[in-house]
Amino acid sequence: MTVLYTFILSAVLALILGFLLGIFKKIFFVPVDEAVAKVRAVLPGANCGACGYAGCDSYAAAVAAGNAPTNACAAGGASVAAAVADAVGKEGGAVEKKAALLACQGGLEFAQAKAEYCGVKSCQGAKIAVNGVKLCPYGCIGFGDCVAVCAFGALSMGSDGLPRIDYAKCVGCGACQRACPQGLFALVSESQKGVIALCSNRTTNRPTVLKSCKKGCIKCSKCVTSCPEKAIELVNGIPKVDYTKCTSCGTCIAGCPTKVLAFISDIEKTA
Repeated sequence: MTVLYTFILSAVLALILGFLLGIFKKIFFVPVDEAVAKVRAVLPGANCGACGYAGCDSYAAAVAAGNAPTNACAAGGASVAAAVADAVGKEGGAVEKKAALLACQGGLEFAQAKAEYCGVKSCQGAKIAVNGVKLCPYGCIGFGDCVAVCAFGALSMGSDGLPRIDYAKCVGCGACQRACPQGLFALVSESQKGVIALCSNRTTNRPTVLKSCKKGCIKCSKCVTSCPEKAIELVNGIPKVDYTKCTSCGTCIAGCPTKVLAFISDIEKTA
């Protein structure tokens, strides 16, 4: 009999709660913004943050409110930009596809380690604890924080301890750039021509650079003096290229003793 009473009481409570939930649902009902729903429906759902918003839901709301451009979804590219524009009745803008480049060549073969590291296998953790694991304080730490945050499977760790970028998958979302405590990733347009420095060592002491990494920029300024277009200058010890002047002649690449400079187009083809 006790079991029967318990069953009846449970059934009555369930009916009462169901009735109350139905009432509360009507009282607190929030109408769905159709414009937001239309935009959200055509977004890829990567939630990568490349658009500048926390995720696809936030971006959809901003677009519907007229506070964000329709072509900011890096993961979706031109087709999604067109669909978003159509969803809000606007003309679609051009989409500049970007990709990530790693400004470091200090793999295990070339970059000297400080000592054996026994801490948390995280770039951010090693940066905070001991300022990196290599003698070069600016180089890739190599624990793959960038790989962990890539939502598109475009990054993997190579046998040399450096991340490898699959440019067939990279959408230029910038997640790796935000995750890297060393600031080693640059986002460049896929149409960008010219050269880039694959080193981030800002030390001005040349012997220190050579001791810590055989692939580091030794600040010799040969690239600066040899450039016929005067398109290169050393900024904080790193060759900086003025792409409005660079003609991709390759003079700087040929003269660089540690092969720090490379054509952007060649990196994207071979990496």
